[in-house]
Amino acid sequence: EVYFKNLAKQKQKEIMEKNGNNHKLRVCVATCNRADYSKLAPIMFGIKAEPQFFELDVIVLGSHLIDDYGNTYRMIEQDDFDIHTRLHTIVRGEDEAAMVESVGLALVKLPDVLNRLKPDIMIVHGDRFDALALATSAALMNIRILHIEGGEVSGTIDDSIRHAITKLAHYHVCCTRSAEQHLIAMCEDHDRILLAGCPSYDKLLSAKNKDYMSIIRMWLGEDVKTRDYIVALQHPVTTDIKHSIKMFELTLDALISFNKRTLVLFPNVDAGSKEMVRVMRKKGIEHHPNFRAVKHVPFDQFIQLVAHAGCMIGNSSCGVREVGAFGTPVINLGTRQTGRETGENVLHVRDADTQDKILHALQLQFGKQYPCSKIYGDGNAVPRILKFLKSIDLKEPLQKKFCFPPVKDNISQDIDHILETQSALAVDLGGTNLRVAIVSMKGEIVKKYTQLNPKTYEDRLELILKMCVEAASEAVNVNCRILGVGISTGGRVNPREGIVLHSTKLIQEWSSVDLRTPISDALHLPVWVDNDGNCAALAERKFGHGKGIENFVTLITGTGIGGGIVHQHELIHGSSFCAAELGHIVVSLDGPECLCGSQGCIEAYASGIALQREAKKLHDEDLLLVEGMSMKKEEVVSAAHLIQAAKLGNAKADSILRTAGTALGLGVVNILHTVNPSLVILSGVLASHYVNAVKDVISRQALSSVKTVDVVVSNLADPALLGAASLVLDYTTRRIY
Repeated sequence: EVYFKNLAKQKQKEIMEKNGNNHKLRVCVATCNRADYSKLAPIMFGIKAEPQFFELDVIVLGSHLIDDYGNTYRMIEQDDFDIHTRLHTIVRGEDEAAMVESVGLALVKLPDVLNRLKPDIMIVHGDRFDALALATSAALMNIRILHIEGGEVSGTIDDSIRHAITKLAHYHVCCTRSAEQHLIAMCEDHDRILLAGCPSYDKLLSAKNKDYMSIIRMWLGEDVKTRDYIVALQHPVTTDIKHSIKMFELTLDALISFNKRTLVLFPNVDAGSKEMVRVMRKKGIEHHPNFRAVKHVPFDQFIQLVAHAGCMIGNSSCGVREVGAFGTPVINLGTRQTGRETGENVLHVRDADTQDKILHALQLQFGKQYPCSKIYGDGNAVPRILKFLKSIDLKEPLQKKFCFPPVKDNISQDIDHILETQSALAVDLGGTNLRVAIVSMKGEIVKKYTQLNPKTYEDRLELILKMCVEAASEAVNVNCRILGVGISTGGRVNPREGIVLHSTKLIQEWSSVDLRTPISDALHLPVWVDNDGNCAALAERKFGHGKGIENFVTLITGTGIGGGIVHQHELIHGSSFCAAELGHIVVSLDGPECLCGSQGCIEAYASGIALQREAKKLHDEDLLLVEGMSMKKEEVVSAAHLIQAAKLGNAKADSILRTAGTALGLGVVNILHTVNPSLVILSGVLASHYVNAVKDVISRQALSSVKTVDVVVSNLADPALLGAASLVLDYTTRRIY
């Protein structure tokens, strides 16, 4: 123990030498009201007792100087402190505007005082609006700030003010372990945080043995006994003044009904206090035989009163903090102290909306005796604080540093992360299935829903809405912000109006359908609609091979044949929204009939439906199956069987595929000669089977100037959904489409 004491003395000596052997730490303590003085006075006495280390300057402002609140500056004089400056900073009115004006008035007056005093450090307490003005002034004038009781949690605007002062303060003295952890979580430097306990506990824990009966009789009358009276202290809640006044009225009614001698202290200077005083006078509290209404009680006497009371009621922090040191029962009303750590002596009545609730709480608590609580201190706060003050090195940089915790890459709040969480609802209306997906900015399909596409318009629209609502709800759970809805559908679409003009035969009852209005009305989101081929091209432009390419064409080879043309980075729709109907380019005058009613279209040769048709013909003639193939009796013949037969050496199947590939190649040659793209992208399930045939036709049939065009197979797994998503993502974030 001696060793560590000597070590501490040596360190203190080194600090003194750093700061200059003859330099005393000039400490300015500013006190605004009776409550903060009870916490600051023990520190002030400690500083005054060590003149070899400290010079003390005292500033008094706020409600200390107002007669209606007891002129409490007098108790500072009675404690034999020299008041350097008195600042009248309270603008009367006791409403929200008056609080703001009071802060402004303090900010106007404080700079001159601080310029004259030039303190090394200012001690600021708590969470009052006056304290915010003090901390702001000191911070802007490059004066170090020591904040007392930071990190605590309560209700109302006090929390915000307390934490704001924490951010301005350079050093912190907290009262509880939880408060210390809160300060660390707020990125304050752990080396500048002192867990000392509450300074008022230094006086509280030695106060109970003093003569108290004379104090009780002086304030409550000669006939009052210990544990047979109530102390009431209730303040307005600035964030809900109307409710707090009503609650105070109910409290007084309950106290009148309870019929015990009660000491009622006037509320503080916060907005709403004037109305609370009116309630007291309206109910005749100042003249009621059971009540004593006072503006102020000196702290030494107040702690004797609460120590021997039958109960304390109200919403003052004193009730949940200091009174616990005596085990006196406390009834905490409303939300003003929500979040405070409390002992078992405190009964909370959060929703004090009836007189009966408050009366019942009085009946439960009055006269009980609880174990003493030392949550907020052990009686040794001041020595710790003085030691902490002595350790401050004034040569350290004034600029405070924040200790931010390490941030993982995947949750960093940079622009890339923000864009990733921006997402779209993508809808793909196919001939067989209806699909809805949540798609992120990077093209990740976060969640996908699939249902069979209903046959009727009503059922289809109802299912789209249901699936979109479900997906939008799920987006919240997967941390995606939905920017809008993009819809990819077969047929001819007017994207400006969001209307399907004419559908393919694969989707029934799907002509002259307004998709934008009902979906936008239901989801309250913008909606974009386009043809599935155009959507595939948009998907390539944003996520695939077409990214950064000025001119390219996408061909979808699936159930049908479709596509999209991007020219000078823009999608071409045409005058009647019929551009890029690439599946209906005629490559033979007497070819097979197409679903569009014409003959010789690419789709009539190379689509999945066309290949299925040819496969059925072969199967009906027993020319499809070869060695290595088998089909169940009920199995439907498909294009896949034709492709499998060709791979296994079926010459007729191979001939059909070569014809289909040639037809597609001729169509591509026509496209090359018409729009001259630099890239052709084949998309869909049949793309890989056609790519070589298309390249071969280009090499034989195309003009030399376009023979060098690149033909590639898309690497996108779901171009229809990604294209629908890009309708939303491009427009809402970059205004491209």
